[in-house]
Amino acid sequence: MYVRIGFIHLAKEIEIDMVDGDTDRDKLLKQIDTALNDDKGILWLDDRKGHRTGVLVSKVAYVEVGPSGQSGRRVGFGA
Repeated sequence: MYVRIGFIHLAKEIEIDMVDGDTDRDKLLKQIDTALNDDKGILWLDDRKGHRTGVLVSKVAYVEVGPSGQSGRRVGFGA
């Protein structure tokens, strides 16, 4: 599963590959929703390599949660 986060006033976004077996989608969505309701908080997410990423929620424009293996990134002439 992946989490893609876009930021206000920035053209770039970050994508975090979550641990597939250990990550419960409903708990993750609840964690994101709780963090976004606190405008001064930080959303902390752990990726599959054990890195921890903190995002200042006051700068978040959107959050996309998708299934594993389908990050939407395409490479080549058909992209």
